[in-house]
Amino acid sequence: MRKIKYSLLFLLICIQGYTQVQLSDSARISILTSSPYDEEVYTVYGHAAIRINDPSHNLDIIFNYGLFDFSKPNFIYRFAKGETDYKLGVIDFQSYIIEYQMRGSEVTEQVLNLTTEEKGRIWQALLENYKPENQVYRYNFFFDNCATRPAAIIEKQITGHLTYNDPPQPKTFREMINYCTRNHAWLTFGCDLALGSPTDREATPHEMMFLPEYLKNEFAKATITNPDGTVRKLISETNRLTIADEDAEFNNEGLFSPIVCGLALFLLVLLITYVEWRKKKYFLIIDCLLFSIAGIGGVILCFLSFISVHPCTWPNWSLVWLQPLDLVAVVLFSVKKLKKAAYYYHFINFAALTLMLLGWHFIPQHLNIAFIPLVATLWLRSGYGIYRGNNTLIK
Repeated sequence: MRKIKYSLLFLLICIQGYTQVQLSDSARISILTSSPYDEEVYTVYGHAAIRINDPSHNLDIIFNYGLFDFSKPNFIYRFAKGETDYKLGVIDFQSYIIEYQMRGSEVTEQVLNLTTEEKGRIWQALLENYKPENQVYRYNFFFDNCATRPAAIIEKQITGHLTYNDPPQPKTFREMINYCTRNHAWLTFGCDLALGSPTDREATPHEMMFLPEYLKNEFAKATITNPDGTVRKLISETNRLTIADEDAEFNNEGLFSPIVCGLALFLLVLLITYVEWRKKKYFLIIDCLLFSIAGIGGVILCFLSFISVHPCTWPNWSLVWLQPLDLVAVVLFSVKKLKKAAYYYHFINFAALTLMLLGWHFIPQHLNIAFIPLVATLWLRSGYGIYRGNNTLIK
């Protein structure tokens, strides 16, 4: 969940012969979790990585599954389609921790309570993952990311059964990510728009660990049941490596928040519609502009719903008010011979949006409150379109 250019330390590891080294009894393997950082979109969810520290071999490095490259061709398209490739990177511990100190994020280290054999298996699994042919993987925000990968390695390589005790209060995927984006109203708005009703199902306790904060909390309570029936804690020691910047300022957009902007648009269009009604005029440009934007939004939502392989994007009830046919409607509005077809389009759209607004709280999907004035704006224009169609005095 973070973007940084790492030197290819695997070459250094090979040169120093670390691939042939067995970790000593004094080696420590830790999970590092960093608190969210609000300056970048990809850091508001926090981050997780694995630390290997073995003083006997002068080894202190971080394995990080959260690397991606903005400069790759068609990055935005591939990200939208759900075909983003992340990779496993390695960096020395000091370089890693300095970055978080500079940004003011808290980093917590949880030392794993492992046997020497378990440490060796995790070490070899990480080295295997870092081979050039293995280090790239297909990223999935909810189910395969920088937090789920370390958890999966630990679960697979330990001896015995790992139990997560005292599960957290059930939450939906949307509730969890919206809490992370609470200081970024437009980011929350975008996520609520793009993600459909599957995002509103409750995540299992294990699925909740896709967020580093939940990974840290669940690891802190977890236990390992050994083959002989004895039980040990998964975490033997917890250290706070950096301190969060308590003075960080968060900007939630204020007057330019989605709800304020949506209300401003609705009031502006309401005023324009009133002027049209009073003067018996029709400003075609208003409908062309509004329905063109809605149609483009509908095209994007259809892409995410039907072409993208992202999970949780379909079904999406926002397609009721943002749909590609609005682009066709612009043509109907603009051609005089299609005036009757435009009237029918307004009638159907007005009915659909009326039902949506009346049944808002019954729709099986969380819809951002800022959607309401936007839906109402399109509803108003379709209502006025019906009025115009029934009143031949309006030109």
